[in-house]
Amino acid sequence: MKWLSVIGMGEDGRDGLSARAQALLQEAEVVVGSKRLLALTGKTKAEQHEWPQPFGSVIDRIKPLRGRRTVVLATGDPLNFGVARKLMEIVPFAEMEVIPHLSSFSLAAARMGWPLGDCDTITLHGRPAANLEAFIQPNVRLLALTADAGTIAEVVRQLIARDYGASEITVLENMGGPHEKSVQFRADEFAGGSFSDLNTLAIHCKAAPGAVLLPRVPGLPDDAFIHDGQLTKREVRAATLAALAPYPDALLWDVGAGCGSIAIEWMRAARGAEALAFESDPERLRMIGENADRLGTPRLKVIAGEAPASLAGHRQPDAVFIGGGMGVPGVFETSWAALKPQGRMVANVVTLEGELHLVDLQEKHGGDLVRLDISYLAKIGELRALKPRMSVLQWRAVKP
Repeated sequence: MKWLSVIGMGEDGRDGLSARAQALLQEAEVVVGSKRLLALTGKTKAEQHEWPQPFGSVIDRIKPLRGRRTVVLATGDPLNFGVARKLMEIVPFAEMEVIPHLSSFSLAAARMGWPLGDCDTITLHGRPAANLEAFIQPNVRLLALTADAGTIAEVVRQLIARDYGASEITVLENMGGPHEKSVQFRADEFAGGSFSDLNTLAIHCKAAPGAVLLPRVPGLPDDAFIHDGQLTKREVRAATLAALAPYPDALLWDVGAGCGSIAIEWMRAARGAEALAFESDPERLRMIGENADRLGTPRLKVIAGEAPASLAGHRQPDAVFIGGGMGVPGVFETSWAALKPQGRMVANVVTLEGELHLVDLQEKHGGDLVRLDISYLAKIGELRALKPRMSVLQWRAVKP
């Protein structure tokens, strides 16, 4: 029985609903929505309930309604960064019907004349504005949902800090309703002002000459990270991420994370990718947090403590990278035991003792051993030469 209907609504209120949505609303015993959407709906014969605060307590509000004809009102498309995803955690999809309205992204693209497929879309509603960092690229067109009017100034600060002050920002307010309005300005000319809390941002990113390019493919410059010298260097990092093979929603354990470079690039490389960074040094823990915010991965979870004890009790990973502590008793064994079947294990070492350990593990568990030798241009008096860095032995294995 489909007892729960999730209906998307725009600023045009009830008049903008389809015939099917109108019928479900008319038949509903209970209607749940924000104060704004309930006001747009007008009077109905149904009980009306405002969204509980905090939003997470919606589970306690919806579960007792099971079996009653219930309508949940959502803004725009409920499955486009909307409430339907949360509801499907507690209600089987077979028991609900979702009726979308035009999403804020569709409306914004239409207002701007931007083909939606050519835009990057992101939500900053209920999420740190630092998530925007990974999307700031030359000539990219971004559509961003905001938390409220205060998000605008945060976005401006991020663009200017990245030397993207020439970026054009359009604030699209109350789209589809009688109070619709748009305001356009360059990021570096933003003078504040009063904006509606119901707004979507259209951002055309424009880089200043010399702005640092921070792509989402692995291999960021070493100086993109705050570090103390203990980080996986750029070329080795790119090869390491390629071996780890990030994919959407996958979880990485970065054991001995240092400044967090592997975990951060893993999360930047695939939609929804997650990571746990295990580190014991207090100063490096601080660096990981700062790097995560600077590089657009504020969701990175940092676990303080000595491995292998700190590895206990965490969700099974889809991939594990061991960059520090490979020789510590129990680190490999605990990581390998936790790794999901078909999960990937990658370990890097630079010492002879570490190499012997990896050779032994390869004999026992299979996989590949790869030596990575990187040389850099250096001056020798008046001449130039390629100076080799310390060689890295990498073990790559897939758990049966």
